[in-house]
Amino acid sequence: MMPVSSYSGASRQLFAALLLTVFVTGGAAAQTYLSGQPVEPAFEGWRPNDEGGFNMMFGYMNENWKESPDVLVGEHNFFSPGEADRGQPEHFLPRRNRFTFEVAVPADWGDRELVWTLTVNGVEKKAYATLREDYLVDNMVIASETGSLGAGTSSPESRANEPPVVTVQGDDIRTVLIGEPVLIDTLVVDDGLPTPTDPVEEARRFAEFAGGPLASAFVTPELVMQRRMTSPPTRVTVDKVNGLYFSWNKYRGPGNVTFDPPQVKVWEDTRTSANSPWGALFLPPPIPDDGIYAVTATFDEPGAYVLWGRADDGGLYHDGYITVIVTE
Repeated sequence: MMPVSSYSGASRQLFAALLLTVFVTGGAAAQTYLSGQPVEPAFEGWRPNDEGGFNMMFGYMNENWKESPDVLVGEHNFFSPGEADRGQPEHFLPRRNRFTFEVAVPADWGDRELVWTLTVNGVEKKAYATLREDYLVDNMVIASETGSLGAGTSSPESRANEPPVVTVQGDDIRTVLIGEPVLIDTLVVDDGLPTPTDPVEEARRFAEFAGGPLASAFVTPELVMQRRMTSPPTRVTVDKVNGLYFSWNKYRGPGNVTFDPPQVKVWEDTRTSANSPWGALFLPPPIPDDGIYAVTATFDEPGAYVLWGRADDGGLYHDGYITVIVTE
């Protein structure tokens, strides 16, 4: 193979483009659906809690790209043994949602199973949670599984990362009329780790590793963006942009909730310009100078709603909740 230095300028640019294609090209796409498919509950693992017991961690895979079904706690959405309601969502966002909520079990739980049963679109699915040692989760596992790190990798920076801290300002329970916006201010404090993702710098490092310094010199922001727009990234785990964001979403409630401004997606939307940390071209929104994220929520039906707010720095997360009673 000829050394990179022997190629013309145009050829070097082409070579850099080919390296980027290797860097970002994914495999063949699987068949997907907009609606009508089931939701698969998922046991993500467990970790010790401050009370001496353990938290079992759950998420889900909604097989649909558009449909976000509502399933009330009851015969189609329940835990066993014990209480059916363990704080699970009743509103299911599209696609893969990891580490969505945790269920505390006592220190003497032993080898029993905790089972989450979920029936959507007529299909019953179950997740089985146990305290088996190989399901133990720490911060490195969370960062790796959600895409902040490559599989099996870590660094001093990632090991030093602490999750952001969410503090919802004001009352935990609010009352509002249908169609009347309610303002929600949320203070988010973070340590600035991990360092926000720079896709151009990542591509240059890859090009230099594969083709030498001259290949790296021909990697431009325009070239990187073009390749990211036309080819999904490939990794053993999902690929995620590191950088702090905060997002409110409906967790429970009878009707639709509209947020202003539109919120960053907390589910793994890998499409270009999808306003998702897992999508190509995503840039985290600016962090407010005072650390307070302001959003309004508007409801179209009466009833009791639970809203779920998540702060995510790319690697780790922290959640907050409020209840809103909507009246006519």
